[in-house]
Amino acid sequence: WNTYSFFITYASLDDYDPKNDEVDKSAFTQLDLWILAKMNLFVKIADEYYKNFQVFKLIKEATRLLEDISNWYVRRNRRRFWKSESDSDKTAAYHTLYNVLLKYIKVMSPIVPFISEKIYQNLVVKSDKSAPSSIHLSDFPKFDEMLANDSLINEVDTIIDIVSLGRSARNKADVKIRQPLSEIVIYC
Repeated sequence: WNTYSFFITYASLDDYDPKNDEVDKSAFTQLDLWILAKMNLFVKIADEYYKNFQVFKLIKEATRLLEDISNWYVRRNRRRFWKSESDSDKTAAYHTLYNVLLKYIKVMSPIVPFISEKIYQNLVVKSDKSAPSSIHLSDFPKFDEMLANDSLINEVDTIIDIVSLGRSARNKADVKIRQPLSEIVIYC
């Protein structure tokens, strides 16, 4: 809900309309491509879990992805949304977050039907009268080979692991997060 609220707040301020956004593919950052690839992989995994009636596994994956969206993608890109000028970089950030949120709620709608419907109504139906009137009438997202990028997912996920290990080491040593370190050594 917080990620959705963040998007709605800034998209409203900037009059972002997903139907009218023309995104130059070169404007996508590595983080844009990473979260799009993660979402694409999530769609593929979710499809398998639904087919095999393994919703409990899907919930674990959904929680991890939501953490990636909110704590890694949005936090690292806040300045892109906050800047005053509307350029291709800002449009790419909006486009990415909109599509990630939309696919996420479509995948999760069988499990959390009411909140996904509420978000869908505000994200899609308000701005696109030709869209299905309910999220439960829209198609399940499809895996897109063009968005698949396992090497980028591995690279960014490795960086996230390193940061998490660094935070853990700081906690053990009772060193505050904002306190600069003179040196850090990472052995892979």
